[in-house]
Amino acid sequence: MTDRIRTIEGLALVAALTAVFDGVHPLADQLVQREHDALTKGMHGAHLVYVNDGSPVEEDPWRHGKEGRTCTASAYGRRSVSRHVASYSAVQLASTLAVTRTLGYRVPASALLTGAAINAITHGILDRRDPLLWLAEKAGKGGYIKHATVVRKAGGEGTEYPEPVQDVSGPGTALMELDQAAHRAIGVAAALVTTWITLRKGGGRR
Repeated sequence: MTDRIRTIEGLALVAALTAVFDGVHPLADQLVQREHDALTKGMHGAHLVYVNDGSPVEEDPWRHGKEGRTCTASAYGRRSVSRHVASYSAVQLASTLAVTRTLGYRVPASALLTGAAINAITHGILDRRDPLLWLAEKAGKGGYIKHATVVRKAGGEGTEYPEPVQDVSGPGTALMELDQAAHRAIGVAAALVTTWITLRKGGGRR
């Protein structure tokens, strides 16, 4: 492979991977993600919650047996984010394989898994919220986060939120926008690393 052809192949692959990572990101991050995991993945604290649904023990201290198993709020949040990252990574890997194999291009497993690991690990860290808030503060975005919040419509009597509630991290908020921006930027880096490993390993058309 001449240097010119190698460069063109590398640019084409990194562009294709970036497009796939970015294109399937909303699908994996929004549609595939379990609603409960989306609500609980940012949980923190040493207080006890029930393992089966994440509700605080202090609000209903009389559960027994399997229903009464507990863990800390932080442990529950880590479990929720782990499930989300697993489904996110599965969608991303399947999409990447579908696109590259359909076009007759082989990306080595080591390259695929390295790119997926970059996206998965950073996704899990950012979705725990505290690291993202820390980064936002360092970038001078604290005021933006506090200003750009939304008020969710009241669900009515008997619902979880009978009255309007201020949301600081869900869709439409500054934190959500920063979250999505960070994930997509990291996707470009993951695509670049995947491409670099692929070219070094001799991946290509098969």
